[in-house]
Amino acid sequence: MAKINKKMPLEGIKVLELGTLLAGPFSGRLLGDFGAEIIKVEAPDKHDPMRQWGQQKDGHGLWWPIQSRNKKSVTLNLRVEEGQDIFKELVKKADVIIENFRPGTMEKWGLSYEELSAINPQIIMTRTSGFGQTGPYKSRAGFGSVGEAMGGLRYVTGFPDRPPSRIGISIGDSLAALFATIGTLTALHERNTSGKGQIVDTAIYESVFSVMESIIPDYLLVDYIRERMGNILPGVAPSSIYLTKDEIYIVIGANADGVFKRLCQAMGQPELAENEIFSTHLARAENMEALDNLIETWTQTLSAEKCLKILEKHGVPSGPIYNAKDMVADPQFKEREMIIYKEHPDLGEFPMPGVVPKLSRTPGRVEFTGAESVGKHNEEIYCGLLEFKESYVENLRRNDVI
Repeated sequence: MAKINKKMPLEGIKVLELGTLLAGPFSGRLLGDFGAEIIKVEAPDKHDPMRQWGQQKDGHGLWWPIQSRNKKSVTLNLRVEEGQDIFKELVKKADVIIENFRPGTMEKWGLSYEELSAINPQIIMTRTSGFGQTGPYKSRAGFGSVGEAMGGLRYVTGFPDRPPSRIGISIGDSLAALFATIGTLTALHERNTSGKGQIVDTAIYESVFSVMESIIPDYLLVDYIRERMGNILPGVAPSSIYLTKDEIYIVIGANADGVFKRLCQAMGQPELAENEIFSTHLARAENMEALDNLIETWTQTLSAEKCLKILEKHGVPSGPIYNAKDMVADPQFKEREMIIYKEHPDLGEFPMPGVVPKLSRTPGRVEFTGAESVGKHNEEIYCGLLEFKESYVENLRRNDVI
């Protein structure tokens, strides 16, 4: 086991996080998990709505401490010249700017990449928007839901006899944040060679489209348009959910030939693997419904617990369908520290997801739950980092600049 290094891998990287809600701030959270100093900038009169999103406890939104973890909160009015000038001072000290405004907003404030890179040629500007910084749709408002729709995900989600559905989380924003984070880390690495920053331009619809597998060659080369198919994947069998005797659904994925043979052995029906209508990947795809019926006939003779034990014994990928209660009780989640507890100033021990991925020598960690009070770190950043006099900071506050 590698010796844990207390220094985190992104320590020394300063990030200015602008924007609200999901895509941009989620990138900030990911970078902060690995040691980047995240300075979250909010308007003094219009705070991030995420502060109140999700379920509430004692007046606190329960999503915010997760999204804002490891972040320092400052207020700054970017709509006024003095606020813009102060932001430029911050840019001189920073490595990355994260923003997810509608394209043109930063330019309107006199904070374009061209202007900011003239101040700091090493600055990286990570820009996330619905449709990207170019193209005929660039000025459109674009939430994650629209990106999921136009990126193709909504069309294939749900059952064939029902309208398109959504996944139960904001997956479009999260995918965009993941790609934006990859782009940011790539640009930081490239900067080590060139000494120059650049723009990371991430569109939500493109982030969704990028994970849509082979839908384009399916259409252009063989005139096939993937449709909604419920719990199955076209051409992949068996890979679905199956009802057990105690009326619990479990997932079984046994589409590879070797794994399918093990499934047949687990079911006590090894001859199925030699049956010509099931013996190959293509044959199983063509006879998917019949195969799924055979499997569910077997699973319904067993409890979920018994069924999963047999499948595990035979090396068949399978598992229960968890809700939050199941996750909290699961020993794998506990062993991997996927539910951690950090002290919240008002709510006490606050549970949240752990850091992903796991690094053996320089792992990430959550230092604190984030600033519950807006502008909590104004003095630290303005008087400390920028070395402003306290009297000047107080004047900025009186004039609603911070």
